[in-house]
Amino acid sequence: MPHVIIKMYPGRTEAQKQNLCDRIVKDVMEAADCGVNTISVGIEEIPKEDWAETVYKPDILARKDTLYKLPGYNPFGD
Repeated sequence: MPHVIIKMYPGRTEAQKQNLCDRIVKDVMEAADCGVNTISVGIEEIPKEDWAETVYKPDILARKDTLYKLPGYNPFGD
C-alpha cells in the first residue's frame, strides 16, 4: 500500500499536479509491482518562506536515514 506525499512550492496548476500524480502512480505500480488501487498520492503546497522549517528540517535533516535521494541544496547556506 504505497502512499506518496509530495511537498512542493505553490504555483502549479491542477492539471500539472494531476499529471505529476498520474506519472508517479504509473512508476510506483511498475517499480513496486502493485496495482493502481493500492496507491495513494497527496500533494502539499508549502510556501517558500516556510520550506526550511516545515520540510527541510523535519523531513530531510531529521530523516536522512529514510531518504534514497538527498537534495542538492541547503536552505541555510551551511
